[in-house]
Amino acid sequence: MNPGPVTLGEGIHPTALISPDAELAPGVTVGPGTVIGPGVQIARGVVIGACAVIDKDTRIGADSRIFHGAIVGADPQDLKYAGEPTRLEVGERTTIREFCSLHRGTASTGVTRVGSDCLLMTGSHVAHDCRVGDHVVLANGAAVGGHVEIGDWAILGGLAGVHQFCRIGDHAFIGGATKITKDIPPFVLADGNPCRLRSVNAIGLQRRGYSKETIDELRAAFRTLFKNRQMHLGQALQHVESTPGLDPNVTSLVAFIRASERGVCT
Repeated sequence: MNPGPVTLGEGIHPTALISPDAELAPGVTVGPGTVIGPGVQIARGVVIGACAVIDKDTRIGADSRIFHGAIVGADPQDLKYAGEPTRLEVGERTTIREFCSLHRGTASTGVTRVGSDCLLMTGSHVAHDCRVGDHVVLANGAAVGGHVEIGDWAILGGLAGVHQFCRIGDHAFIGGATKITKDIPPFVLADGNPCRLRSVNAIGLQRRGYSKETIDELRAAFRTLFKNRQMHLGQALQHVESTPGLDPNVTSLVAFIRASERGVCT
């Protein structure tokens, strides 16, 4: 007897195609026409909409949501990729909206990772070998190239594009349609084409419980590092580092800049 259509929340739709090598925890919901390939592991409470594809060798954390038409765990778009086994890992409570694409890693690192509590809005893209932190938001159409690192609580506006191997620091806010070809330091607002640093992300930091004193110290460091025309960046870094009682967040900002290999946006 045909059991009839299964609505979301009632389990796995009879038209879903699921590999016998996939592992689905109890309570997973799979919508009509969705394809789940070999080596896929889906934790409890995950809800997958209609016509999504979780291609292969992918792990989805508990209570995440994957919306209609998303392509998750597909082969990397890298001409050097030769079919070697790689994987994609997505954390818990992350939402992947319609028509997003997330690709597995390459032999370079073997894995692409997206953290927990992220929101990847419609049509956004995470390429191979990326490292995306927790609480990250990619707005509609944002595209992240291979080997990009994105820190916790970073937000990328719609249609922002990130060049491969760039880094984006914690709590950075990137405006829509921004072209990013260099590292974006933590705690800042940036936008434009070419990209420019505008200020400290004060509102975002306030919302996340940072004190006024810390925000003020970050603002002072930002002015010294990026707005002082009397010193080049190397001199400005030394000046900030010599400040007595430096706030640990300012220390993190300086360390991020010093670790940059591509250079930082200014």
